[in-house]
Amino acid sequence: MALLGTMIKTLLAALCALAVLASPTGAATFSMKRGLNLDQWVTWPTEDKWGGRQAILPYPEWRKFLKEDDLKALKDAGFDFLRMPIDPAPFLSDQTTALRDDLYASVLDSARMINRAGLKVVVDLHLIPAGGNRKVGMSEVMRDPAIFDAYTVLVRKMATTLAKEDPDQVALELMNEPIVDCGENGTSLWPERQKRLFATARASATRLTLVLTGGCYSNAASLAKVDPKAIADDNIIWAFHSYDPFLLTHQGATWAGDFIQYVTGLPYPLTAVPKAQLDMTLDTIRDRIRAEAPWARQSGLLAYLDEQMATMDSPEKLLGVMDQPFTTVDAWAKANDVKPQDITLGEFGMIRQEYGNGFVMPAAYRAAYVRDMIARAEAHGFSWSVWSYGGAFGIVDAFDGEKAEPDVMDVIRQLPR
Repeated sequence: MALLGTMIKTLLAALCALAVLASPTGAATFSMKRGLNLDQWVTWPTEDKWGGRQAILPYPEWRKFLKEDDLKALKDAGFDFLRMPIDPAPFLSDQTTALRDDLYASVLDSARMINRAGLKVVVDLHLIPAGGNRKVGMSEVMRDPAIFDAYTVLVRKMATTLAKEDPDQVALELMNEPIVDCGENGTSLWPERQKRLFATARASATRLTLVLTGGCYSNAASLAKVDPKAIADDNIIWAFHSYDPFLLTHQGATWAGDFIQYVTGLPYPLTAVPKAQLDMTLDTIRDRIRAEAPWARQSGLLAYLDEQMATMDSPEKLLGVMDQPFTTVDAWAKANDVKPQDITLGEFGMIRQEYGNGFVMPAAYRAAYVRDMIARAEAHGFSWSVWSYGGAFGIVDAFDGEKAEPDVMDVIRQLPR
C-alpha cells in the first residue's frame, strides 16, 4: 500500500507538471514598464583564446565595467527593468567546454546583481553575426540544423539555470531579432522553430515568463504573422522592435547596409531646421554618394534616398511612418486577445555616433526621438526598453570612457512616476 501511495503521488505530481505546461496561466507573471538595454560588448580575444578564464569571465562583459551603484543609478532615474543581452557564441564554442558551467553561473549572478539594485531583468539571448573573433552567429544557427540543435540545448540550460529565480523578477527571451522569413518567397520557418525553443525552455522553467517575437529582426509586421494561440501558454510577453524611420535613426552606421553609411546630418524631426538647411544637407549626402559609393550603385542609392525622404517629407507622413509599427501590433493584439501589458517594444533608439566616425548626432534630436517613441508605446499600454546603455546608441556612456550627453536620460528622469 505504501508503494501504491507513493506511485499515486508521483503520478499526480507528473500530471500537475503537465497541467502547468499545457494550460494558460491567464497573464504573464513578469511585469515591466520602462527599461534599458545593457551593452553587449565583444572585445574578447579571438575564439581560440576563449578557454582562458580571464578572457571570458565574468559574463556578460559589462560586468567588467559596471558596478551595483551604476545599476542603482538607473533605478533612481526611473527604469524598473533592464534587458540584459547575452551573446550565445561562447556557449556554442568548443573552446569554452571547461568553463561552460561558470558561464551559466555568471549569467545567473549578473541577473541577481541587477535584482539587488532594485531592477527586474530580462535575460536576452542575443545572437550577432559571426566573423572576426567568432565562428558561430545568427546565420549559422539559422542555416545549420546541427547548430540550431546546439542552440536549443543552450536555451534549455539557460532556462534551467534561471528556473528557481523569482518569476516576478526574472524573465527569459529566447532569441533576439531572428533573421529568418525576411524574403518575399513566402517562407515561414520561424513559427515552428520558435515553438521548439519555447517547448524546450518551458519544460525546464515552468514558472518563468518567456519573451517571444516575430521573425525578420523582430519587426512589427513579422509579429503580426505569428499566431499566439499556437502556443498554449499565457505566461508570455510578446516583443517587437522599431527604429523607424531607419534613415534617421541609423545615420552613419557602416554595419547597417551599403546605403546608410553615407547619410549623416539629417535632423529629427525634419522640420527641426529650415528647409533650405535641410536641402543643403541632402545635397551633401548626394555628393558623398557620388564621391564614395561604387559607381554601379550610385544611381540606385540616390534614388533610394529620394524614395525614403518622400515617405516622411511632411509632419503627417513622418507621424505615419512612426505610428505604423504600433498600429500593426495593436491590431494584432486585439485580434488575438493579447493584453497590452504583455507586449513590449524591446528595442528602439537613435544612433549617437558610429565608432570612428566624427559625426555625432545632436543630443536634442536623440532626446526628441526617444521621447516621441516612449509616448507612443505608453499610449498603447506597451512596456519599452531603449537601446542602449553605451556604444553607438549610448544614452549613458559613449566610447573610450566618455559619457553620452545627458539629454536622453533627462527625458527618462522627467517621465511621470
